[in-house]
Amino acid sequence: MSKSPIAVPARRPEPPPGGARLSLATLATTLEGAPARISDGLITQLEALCDDVRVDEASLIDASRDWWPLGMVWASQSLVARLPAVVVAPTSTEEVSAVLSVCNEHGVPVTPYGGRSGVLGGSLPVFGGVSLDCTKMSGIWDLRANDLTVDVGAGTFGDDFEAALQRHDYTAGHWPQSIALSTIGGWIACCGSGQMSTRYGTMADIVKGLTVVLADGRVVDTGEYSHSATGPDLTQIFVGSEGALGVITSARLRICPKPTHRVSAAFSFPSFAAGSDAIRRFMRRGATPAVVRLYDATESVRNFGTDGQNVLILHDEGEAALVDAGWAIVLEECDGTRLDSALVDRWLSHRNTVSGIETLIADRAPDTLEVTVHWSRVAETYDAVTGALMQVAGTRTATAHISHAYPDRAGLYFMFGGRPDVTFRPRWYREAWDAATRAALASGANLSHHHGIGLGRSRFVSEALGTGFDVLDDLKTALDPKRILNPGKMGLDSPFGAPPDWKDEMPCG
Repeated sequence: MSKSPIAVPARRPEPPPGGARLSLATLATTLEGAPARISDGLITQLEALCDDVRVDEASLIDASRDWWPLGMVWASQSLVARLPAVVVAPTSTEEVSAVLSVCNEHGVPVTPYGGRSGVLGGSLPVFGGVSLDCTKMSGIWDLRANDLTVDVGAGTFGDDFEAALQRHDYTAGHWPQSIALSTIGGWIACCGSGQMSTRYGTMADIVKGLTVVLADGRVVDTGEYSHSATGPDLTQIFVGSEGALGVITSARLRICPKPTHRVSAAFSFPSFAAGSDAIRRFMRRGATPAVVRLYDATESVRNFGTDGQNVLILHDEGEAALVDAGWAIVLEECDGTRLDSALVDRWLSHRNTVSGIETLIADRAPDTLEVTVHWSRVAETYDAVTGALMQVAGTRTATAHISHAYPDRAGLYFMFGGRPDVTFRPRWYREAWDAATRAALASGANLSHHHGIGLGRSRFVSEALGTGFDVLDDLKTALDPKRILNPGKMGLDSPFGAPPDWKDEMPCG
């Protein structure tokens, strides 16, 4: 089969805000315990396997941070979770295989990362060791138009990938807010969902096959017929595994023709429950508009300047005949007040904006929590989680919107913030997350919709999965017996120490 490669430039991750003042001379770490030891001899071995091996100050500090809000709070006080001993940036599956083989032989922890855009500390090297920068594995290896399939490097950044597809009149349909900060591998490793997942699906739907390197260096190609009846779906084992079961180096993804027809509308409802019920009704009838977002009254004021309304924005795209048929059902079921569709245009124009987060972190300590819950329990979960958050001392606001919708369930996205004294913000974060997560689980929601687990949610995984957690642990043992891959995450035991914890108080200065 002939290949149709498309050049996509490799680039380094954009560091999260708040790191300008950090230096090794003044830096301290927040995690309990000591990092794993790594010898100069091993670093020399790695240098023989890969041209890009870094031990300079800037690289180590960059690899110690991602977009976790708590990490940004730490950075404001010259703190990071943990520094790696070395950063290694392979350019191919073969180099990843060689690096992992050596690290596995020596029992050295390896933390893979792409754009480091995660908001839960998933790429933080909590036991030190090797940070594996995957962003040099970039590019589109093949675009097969007749098959609506593309092969792409895991280190390719999302905006570059989508721009390349659009130049050839295709789209992946995956639009996370972090599209300019995140990579294909990160999307898959965290089982991400884009803002148009109701139309195009989540990464679990979009991924057809993977190339993965296991901890001992073995290379696995899961094929390109995901959801086939050829035994268990090996692709889905690695989707959402956050680098703990293997390192994704490339992916085969489903793509779609670039849409030629678009429609938009906005409505207001007297209550959040009324708006969510309208969504439930048109979803059960088979209408699947690309964007379905219902904001509670507080978020509606914040985003659209409305007063006392719960605003629903809707957008769809694709073939005109198909879109218009579904759109007619949507309009039939939306019994709220019709608003100016310019509200949708406003949202579309700034949906990927991440500027200003540093100011928010310094002023209000904001964070987000997203879960999936069946329609029958949306109202219960909304009330339970916002109520639990407001009971935590220091919390000033707790709001929510429906960010994703499916026939049987909704993605509820909570936003909360407070102004606790900076010294005690880590304690407030922990208490807020404990209260919100346990309220969500008790009301029937799951642990995460699209942000993954990382470090921030690790302590809840066993509770959330129940007896299924033992199966996850068995998979870890089978695929990574020495447990070197992204240790300290997913609630899994580690040979490098107890599950990492962070100090509840910070020095001020």
